[in-house]
Amino acid sequence: MTDKAGKDDKTREAEITAAGEQILKHQDKKNALDRTAEPNTKAVGVDIGTSKIVFAQKKNGRVDFLSQRNAFIAVDFSKFTESILNQNRINHIRNGKSLIVYGDGAEIFANMLNTETRRPMHKGLLNPKETYAIEIIKGILDDLLAGADSSDVQLNFSIPDVPKDCETDIIYHEAILKRHLSEKGFKTKSINEGLAVVFAELEDENFTGLGISAGGGMCNVCLAYLSVPLISFSINKGGDYIDDAVASVTGAVNTRVRSIKENGFDLKRKPRNEIEDALHIYYDELIMSLVRSLKESISQTSSILNVDRPIPIVLSGGTVKPGGFKERFEHFLKEEEIPLDFGRIRIADDPLNATAKGTLIAAMHEG
Repeated sequence: MTDKAGKDDKTREAEITAAGEQILKHQDKKNALDRTAEPNTKAVGVDIGTSKIVFAQKKNGRVDFLSQRNAFIAVDFSKFTESILNQNRINHIRNGKSLIVYGDGAEIFANMLNTETRRPMHKGLLNPKETYAIEIIKGILDDLLAGADSSDVQLNFSIPDVPKDCETDIIYHEAILKRHLSEKGFKTKSINEGLAVVFAELEDENFTGLGISAGGGMCNVCLAYLSVPLISFSINKGGDYIDDAVASVTGAVNTRVRSIKENGFDLKRKPRNEIEDALHIYYDELIMSLVRSLKESISQTSSILNVDRPIPIVLSGGTVKPGGFKERFEHFLKEEEIPLDFGRIRIADDPLNATAKGTLIAAMHEG
């Protein structure tokens, strides 16, 4: 069988193997994290996720985080409501006869009204169905970065891996964010979300391992060797997928499902009601999809993965927080025959902020 360039499978495999060996022998300086360089303490990192946007900056020897819900809700305009929003410093913009409440305040309003928040992003990318998507994300970024000196500061921000059939969407998504951040005066660079997890969590392993970021819109995965990404992929399933699926089969409002999921739900515990039963089912389905996609990606490139040590795995993101997630992941990983030696599997020290921390570390070592 030949490809478009007329090369047969053996020739192409030999070329890929040779290229892989070159990567392992001579690290790609563009992607590799140079720990010999003096860290840039003025750098900042931003995780632009479907569910939350998280800002990270190092101050007084520690990493500080600020975050806002990446969500909004429209309410009828009145001067009284606008006054109350201003008094309570709840982020909003006026649009005709509506007030668009965004960030953390949107979740508060949604719970009060027993309705759903809307998302500027969908499955990891800008949501084309939401008119205010770009404006709201810019507003959240401006609020989070308000205290950061943008003069000559390196800012790295997260982007998902290219989802299937969405290549043009991610080009637009990345360009819009990069333009806005650059116009604020930052020197900007995007970084793969899974690779950011590796930077944040695997320093003791010389940045070698598998970083998994399971967020609201999707799951992003990156296998890196000495900080060089060898494999990366994403699946279009995350916390939102679970919420929507459970709400659909139980008739519950998504907000209630998310509240149950984020407040004490445990996959090691027997379901106590219909919603928890559905959460068990769809969590298992997501984890199975993730593990099978991992198997497929590794099997397709196993000829170049001559890694000389067991591969540690770090799980991060809000979707991994329920108790028992790691154990369910280990269970399904054992069921699949994946041609790679895996080492320790653990939850990130701070799963909600791991990606933001990784973008910061990458920015600090940017040449």
